[in-house]
Amino acid sequence: MTGAAMSGLLAPPRSFLAFDFGTKRVGVASGNSVTRTATPLRTVAAEGDARFAALGALITEWKPDALVVGVPFHPDGAPHDNTARAQRFARQLHGRFKLPVHEVDERYTTTEAHSYGAADVDAASAAIILEQFLRDLT
Repeated sequence: MTGAAMSGLLAPPRSFLAFDFGTKRVGVASGNSVTRTATPLRTVAAEGDARFAALGALITEWKPDALVVGVPFHPDGAPHDNTARAQRFARQLHGRFKLPVHEVDERYTTTEAHSYGAADVDAASAAIILEQFLRDLT
């Protein structure tokens, strides 16, 4: 094996929390680089400081190495109002919790979560977002 291949095998496991941002609700999921799967956790239905307090409690409980935020775009890839809101949310998470934050294109995740019959669509969407991110990890 080459050095690069060996380093990929020896990479330390990393854990993540992912967020499906919405103006009223934020879906949350957890996952890791070992299984490359994600599990829906819950939806936080709060705004402002209450939202960040609830998310902070989850971050304290799960102790992720990094955070992942779904950023919505129009089907053609063009940004819209919620694109900027989700990107602002990602910057706020980084500023408050001092963890790396990765953005993932989240087009169609809610539709996909509905197609699975998810009981908590927002948390299921967060899991789909995180699994997209985990598939692309090197």
